[in-house]
Amino acid sequence: MDVTEAVLTRRSVRAFLDRPVPASLLREVIALAARAPSGGNLQPWHIVAVGGAPLKQISERVLERLRKADPDERPEYAIYPPKLWEPHRTARFEIGEQMYAALGVTREDKLGRLQQFARNYEFFGAPAALFCYIDRRMGPPQWSDLGMYLQTLMLLLRERGLDSCAQECWSVYPKTVGSVLQVPPELMLFCGMSIGYADPEAPVNRLRSQRLPVEAFARFVGFD
Repeated sequence: MDVTEAVLTRRSVRAFLDRPVPASLLREVIALAARAPSGGNLQPWHIVAVGGAPLKQISERVLERLRKADPDERPEYAIYPPKLWEPHRTARFEIGEQMYAALGVTREDKLGRLQQFARNYEFFGAPAALFCYIDRRMGPPQWSDLGMYLQTLMLLLRERGLDSCAQECWSVYPKTVGSVLQVPPELMLFCGMSIGYADPEAPVNRLRSQRLPVEAFARFVGFD
């Protein structure tokens, strides 16, 4: 698989097969992804890979919090800006509607939508996951480094036939996740990521998000 194919076939998978991910493969990819760009070579990412009983324990604890609407948790940061503007507002709305349509969940089916959202905290059935942390003293440029690390990781997973779903929703429950992983308080939970082999029969995995045309976000200055 070349880089272009990995980019084109990477997607957010929301249904995984019950097929184990070899620990050696996961270790290799996590290590290799550290070749991602990093300003000043700070390498600010802190990665915790999880599987087996701890993975199940995290899911159970967070789902219990979700059911109780426990106010004791506070998100680490605002995932989206308030009063999202165009074209970003429409892009976010459309991908949500497309996903629920693929699942056969109507706009009026509030319970169905909540149940699908809860699947985030079941790792969509994935047998492996990772959590990405950053030292709270780091700033926005280092957050950019996290994005480059995670994208490099996801492309390497595709090269090896694996799929993933990066999930910022985990940042809503930092205390619960940290209670299982024993993460020091100076680290901030940026996101989780479900990792495994996509279920080819799941309708939700056939969803292909649209991207804005290049003219909408790029200018070319000084070129003929």
